[in-house]
Amino acid sequence: MRVRRRGTVAATAALALLLGACSEPGTVPEPDPTPASESSSTGRPSTRPTTPVADPAHAVDPPGKRKDRLWSADILVQWDQALPASTIEKIERLKGVAHTERIGLGQVSLENRVLTVASVDPGAYRLFTRADVADFQEAWDRVAGGEMATDKSIGKRLADKDGMIRLGSDDAAPTLHVGAYTPQIPTIDMVVNTAWADDIEMATDNGLLISTDDISPASIRTPLEKLVGKDASVQMLDVASRLGLDPEARLTAIPTGGTLGSVVGTYRYRVIGGGRIAPDPAWVAANIRTEVVPILGSVTCHKDLFPQLRAALLEVQQLGLAGEIHPGEYAGCYYPRFIANTTTLSNHSFGLALDLNVPGNQRGSVGEMSRAVVSVFKTWGFAWGGDWRYTDPMHFELAEVKRVGSASG
Repeated sequence: MRVRRRGTVAATAALALLLGACSEPGTVPEPDPTPASESSSTGRPSTRPTTPVADPAHAVDPPGKRKDRLWSADILVQWDQALPASTIEKIERLKGVAHTERIGLGQVSLENRVLTVASVDPGAYRLFTRADVADFQEAWDRVAGGEMATDKSIGKRLADKDGMIRLGSDDAAPTLHVGAYTPQIPTIDMVVNTAWADDIEMATDNGLLISTDDISPASIRTPLEKLVGKDASVQMLDVASRLGLDPEARLTAIPTGGTLGSVVGTYRYRVIGGGRIAPDPAWVAANIRTEVVPILGSVTCHKDLFPQLRAALLEVQQLGLAGEIHPGEYAGCYYPRFIANTTTLSNHSFGLALDLNVPGNQRGSVGEMSRAVVSVFKTWGFAWGGDWRYTDPMHFELAEVKRVGSASG
């Protein structure tokens, strides 16, 4: 029997989270002492959660114990906007589609790693996870209470000493507490509830999780792609679980937040092997330029990076610091590939980062970069990798769009 459920954007995203193969359901950091709330942010009475509500302003109804059956997470579809309900109905009528859930998907840039965050309804999302994770009650209560769920590797890399992760490089980017470490489905890095979507500036209803139950997901790929159109990404999650990404998919990144979102827009690409990707030629033609800048000479970057890069380098010259930047040790700005040994995009994929004085500024080191040069770049809206928890002192990336002519504005 086919079961159809149209959950909120949040619900499906949550389901994507816990699916990854792991021998244990996950762990929960130390509980937040904030008192538990008796109601959700909607004002409707709800069952008291088993754990305290960490952020009442971003809480949704706690899910309670699981009662419904579980579904396999087989296919993830992503668009750059909400898909019409009529198209969803056609997808649900496809032979082989057993169950669907709409979700919210967006990408955030954290220390040069472009990570996918999903906005979910914890109660609906848990149904797309394996049984031990679906019944990991405290994790779902914490997500409902406004905390984040992610895997341990991301928490270890990005969380501060208080267990907080800031979702974006903008000053106004929201900061969330990691409430639970849980395995994620392929391509999803972090899960939050739907109450966070506006703050993160995520699109809603721009993703669809599909279960084919006992039918091979690949068997419906062709008719599904015809229905959703060429601008959608259709990923086979069984393939992604083995390879990191589905090599047959046309992938999509939709960066969130004021700076990255406004500059990048929708970024579509394909995997071409060897850690390389092939971005949509139309996006490249519209956004990537080769221009001459002070000190470095000819460089290839995103067109919106040049005004601030040129201003920063000109100020470095005017302060007599040009000798602190070595053109022969410049390692590039735009290069469309994954971070080494991963399937994760960096801001270099968008042409919004550059590496300077590479030999003396290796990852994990304090580096030899002139702090006066760093200060100038920060004034002109760049973040510096030397400030990160796992340092990358050669790296500068656009963190804030500024009006050239006024470094303060």
